[in-house]
Parts: sequence; structure tokens; C-alpha cells
Amino acid sequence: MDTEKLLQDVKFDDRGLIAAVVQDAQTDELLMVAWMNAEALRRTLEEHRAWYWSRSRQKLWLKGESSGHIQKVVEVRLDCDG
Repeated sequence: MDTEKLLQDVKFDDRGLIAAVVQDAQTDELLMVAWMNAEALRRTLEEHRAWYWSRSRQKLWLKGESSGHIQKVVEVRLDCDG
């Protein structure tokens, strides 16, 4: 996947965020909904581990950095709205 192309196609909101809907790759179970900014999405695409933007702490966070429950990223898709 071309990271730069995908980042250009994403339509971030006026706060520079997108909603990330996270599903289990094998079961399609909904795991969580979180927020990403461009840096979180870039790191996620490059590292294949889920990074998010904490609106309350105003900082990036790696899923599992404190709990140990890392999310390995298998695939990233955009919906029809980008």
C-alpha cells in the first residue's frame, strides 16, 4: 500500500482527525472505534501496529503500550467518503 497516496485520499475533519473502526481480521468482530490524525495513520501503515490520537491527552498512543494488547494491522481500508 502506498502510504503517501492513502494519506492524500483521506478526508480528515476540521480537527485533523478521522474515525478508525477496528475489526478482528479473522472474525470481523468490532473491537473498537478510535481517532487517528495523519501521524497516527502514517505510523500505523508503516509499522503495521495500530497508533491512535488521544483527544483527552492530546497525544499519540500505541495500542497496547501499557496493557500489552498490541493490535497488529493486517489491512487498512477507506470507506466511500474517504
